[in-house]
Amino acid sequence: MNRRPRTKVVEYTEEETDLSFSQIGSSEEDEIEEWRPPEAKVKIPAKPKEPKVPKTPKEPKPRAPRKPAVPKEPKPRAPRKPAVPKEPKPRAPRKPAVPKEPKPRAPRKPPATKVPKEPGAATVTEVLKEPGAATVTGKKRKKTDEEVQGEEDDEGGRQTGAPPEGDRAGEEQHSNRMKEERVSFTLSEAPRQGVRAGESSSGLALKATKKEEPSEEEDFTFDMPSPKKQKCSGTPQGQSSALPSSTAAVLKNELNMNWDLIEVLSTLTCVQRWVCVNIVKLLREENTVPFMVRYRKEMINHMDADAVRDVQLVLDELCALAKKTQSVIQTLNKDGILTSELEHNLRSCRSADELDHVYSPYKKGSKLSKARRARELGLEDATLLLLDKPHTLDLRGWVKPGTEGLSSVEEVSTGVEQILADMIAKDPETLTYVRRLCENSYVTIQSSVSRSAVKEQSQKQAQGQAGPAAYNNKNTAAKDFDKFHLYHDFTCNVQRIQPHQTLAINRGESLKILTVKVNIPDRVRTDFIGWCIRNRWRTKTFATVEQNKMIENAVEDSYKRLILPLLTRSYRSKLTAAAEKESIAMFVRNLRQRLLVCPVRGCVILGVDPGFRHGCKLAVLSPTSQILHTDVVYLDSMHRPGQQSVADKLRHLMIKFSCSKVVIGNGTACRETESLFADLISRHHFQPLDVSYCITSEAGASIYSVSAEAVKEMPDLDPNLRSAVSIGRRVQDPMAELVKIDPKSLGIGTYQHDVSSGALKAALDGVVQECVSFVGVDINICSEILMRHVSGLNAGRARSIAEWREQSGPFLNREQLKLVKGMGPKSYQQCAGFIRINPLTLHSLSGGTWPSGPAAAVVAEKPAAKKTKGKANANIPSCPNPLDQTCIHPESYHIAQSFLSLVGDSVDHIGSVELRRRVESQVKASGVDELARTLDTSPETLKLIIDGLTQPPGFDIRQGFEQADFKRGVVSMSDLRVGAVLTGRVDNATLFGAFVDIGVGRAGLIHKSNITANKLPEDSRRRSLALGPGERVEVRVLNVDAQRGRIGLDLIRVLR
Repeated sequence: MNRRPRTKVVEYTEEETDLSFSQIGSSEEDEIEEWRPPEAKVKIPAKPKEPKVPKTPKEPKPRAPRKPAVPKEPKPRAPRKPAVPKEPKPRAPRKPAVPKEPKPRAPRKPPATKVPKEPGAATVTEVLKEPGAATVTGKKRKKTDEEVQGEEDDEGGRQTGAPPEGDRAGEEQHSNRMKEERVSFTLSEAPRQGVRAGESSSGLALKATKKEEPSEEEDFTFDMPSPKKQKCSGTPQGQSSALPSSTAAVLKNELNMNWDLIEVLSTLTCVQRWVCVNIVKLLREENTVPFMVRYRKEMINHMDADAVRDVQLVLDELCALAKKTQSVIQTLNKDGILTSELEHNLRSCRSADELDHVYSPYKKGSKLSKARRARELGLEDATLLLLDKPHTLDLRGWVKPGTEGLSSVEEVSTGVEQILADMIAKDPETLTYVRRLCENSYVTIQSSVSRSAVKEQSQKQAQGQAGPAAYNNKNTAAKDFDKFHLYHDFTCNVQRIQPHQTLAINRGESLKILTVKVNIPDRVRTDFIGWCIRNRWRTKTFATVEQNKMIENAVEDSYKRLILPLLTRSYRSKLTAAAEKESIAMFVRNLRQRLLVCPVRGCVILGVDPGFRHGCKLAVLSPTSQILHTDVVYLDSMHRPGQQSVADKLRHLMIKFSCSKVVIGNGTACRETESLFADLISRHHFQPLDVSYCITSEAGASIYSVSAEAVKEMPDLDPNLRSAVSIGRRVQDPMAELVKIDPKSLGIGTYQHDVSSGALKAALDGVVQECVSFVGVDINICSEILMRHVSGLNAGRARSIAEWREQSGPFLNREQLKLVKGMGPKSYQQCAGFIRINPLTLHSLSGGTWPSGPAAAVVAEKPAAKKTKGKANANIPSCPNPLDQTCIHPESYHIAQSFLSLVGDSVDHIGSVELRRRVESQVKASGVDELARTLDTSPETLKLIIDGLTQPPGFDIRQGFEQADFKRGVVSMSDLRVGAVLTGRVDNATLFGAFVDIGVGRAGLIHKSNITANKLPEDSRRRSLALGPGERVEVRVLNVDAQRGRIGLDLIRVLR
């Protein structure tokens, strides 16, 4: 009776494993060893294939024979052992049948259908093991990159097997692509395209790869949050570097944490390890971000300024975390609470939230936790006995009558449960498991009106019925209540909520209008409790029913009282951090585009600060922004008999100073002032001048007009007239004027008061420094305020430069900067490449008689001979250097001279057409890489030198950006009709859409749902929203709400 079922088992195992039962029975342990390791290796990572792998329960089937495996059964098998010699025969052909499937691995790459056909996972593991050392190295590199990209990419790569070397390189290129939704601009792109046309094959291949990648992934959706990954461009172009042993030791001693700084930094920022090593090294050497991005490209793998700043921010956070951890440890040690286990847990924290979670029960001012009270009663040993040796635990032996907490078995049991609940809530494996459960569940965030807000609202309505005077006292609060009507009953998945929604909910909660909570499904609780009882916190030996009940109670208490609040705080903090990051990124992007608006040069401008009560303030500015005249006119006199005098006064000013451009601020009386000028222009009142006007933002002008800087710059002017000067200069040179104003006062971005003020200030200061440095400053005419924002300079050094300039005359070359007080070698290195010595400026400052060439040295001797405090000028040259007007760094001058000798030209012809032609022919003939090897430099440095030599004199990177729009007519909001097609300019970009000035006095909103990829240029499709201040767009009117002053627009296309 026992053999028949066994015969059936034999037939089944032969179908599945191609081995006889006798083979399985004779070498049962060997078979298990052969099957288990491959399953373990593929089971864990290959989550998509997990349901298929466990379905091969060959391990239980060999166990089936074990049940009837009575000693009698092997005896009848003994005579059949002649079949054992046949084992090598079936095994020899069939055992390799498992590894035979790796051989079709090469053809498996084109047909993806062969992968699911594999019945077992052992072949995949063996395929990964088979290649040689080089393949193993490649796999290791790939694994590191995929860990950075995410677990899903790693699983997908392993399921399909290890790809060939070419595919792996392609994957690395894909994984390292620059984060294109960030908008750091590329310097002098137009000239580079012409020069790079003849580069070597390697350079061209790299450029082609970068161009093709965006077209492969045009799946970016604008209703999703921006991608979290920060990627580098292309394949690694720098060389892997390691921190010097001394620096690494200093870092380790400074942090004194249980994790590796570089490894954690690479994981958190999704940047390759060798790039993180170089960034840390450069930052410790006090290099600025603009200097690294322009002159150390090969070390940071061509990352943009935003990505480098993100790495710097994470590095600062990790260092601050280590410092805070050390402070906490010292505090706990001083209080006598610190234990080796607690110290280890503290030093293992990788975020501030983790540190607070571990430290919160031990805070001095906090209430003594239940677990700490139980530990002080000595019940921790009883808890350990419950887990390790429950059969030896007798709670009655821990009872101490008369002692609170130990007076009965129930109190002892409660104390043990509280200690166990605390252990569960602080166990890393347990927290990892419950977080994984939450990731696979539908977790939502919900907001509703708070009870206090409902009560206040009802009281206000009653007051409003009683009398309008009582109601108006709290009218502002009523408006705040109405602002959040979208979130009075709001629910959204935490993975789908938008950043602006998170910030709005947070603001409503801070105003006590909304109540917010995170809903975690009950299934998470059920699965978590079951896993803890059956796996993680299962007793090591037999436990009684009462002891198991204690563990169950501890798990439930730990989840409800400790873990659930922790998960809620974690979700809220993560959502807030992500939303703040997006808000700051939007602010930074808007500020960058506002600063890089192309200046309007070479013409006289009339700046107008409109107003009723104090009149319209006028300021006439020369092409170099000097104040020529100021005046005031009153619009209310237009309806009086003296109306003609206002028009005549304006005409007299325009004709006298040959002013054909008018800049009007967009404040009070803007529409009336615009109508006045539009009417005068339509009647040809300013003939023979062709006058046009534009509207510009006057945000921050009134704040600046009363600042100390404005008083110092324009001491004799009335503050109202200073506003008119500022408005006019914002069009003449936007960057030079806007840097004088706090970026937070410029009216760009959203929720600036709801984000971290420190992080916002650091980001805005960084982007201002980036823009000013990359544009460059003419050191002989720029203002002291502008100099402060140059890389490597600060307020003190800028003041010293201005003083030196006043005492010794204009700078003749960059080397003379070394004579300035406070200018050390490091400061000079950081700022020299961003400072220009313009020959035309020198010529004008010398009264038009400044000589050029060698004769300049004779004239320059006198001003250069003046000494400055503590500075020796014996080795400082006193003649102009033509290279000082370019973006080439002084450390590369000898390479530039060698390159000019190679092409057969000199520095006197910088920017000329002939030099450009020679450079292009040389590059086409030899290639950039070969020329770089010849000159013993890097290709990146050589490309920068080529740009500097071929760019025309006075080149400005802002020339490729949009200019202010000047017009001659006016349109009112009443003229708008639904379906009308208009052109306008983006005034502000927010997290929910873009506001566009269409010239009707009110900005219209393009909701982000109407900003789709097919309406955008290809180079903007990877950006969040893809629109920023200053961009010209063509829009269609969707709706007009004249009562609320709202205009809905649809984007048609971006105008270039």
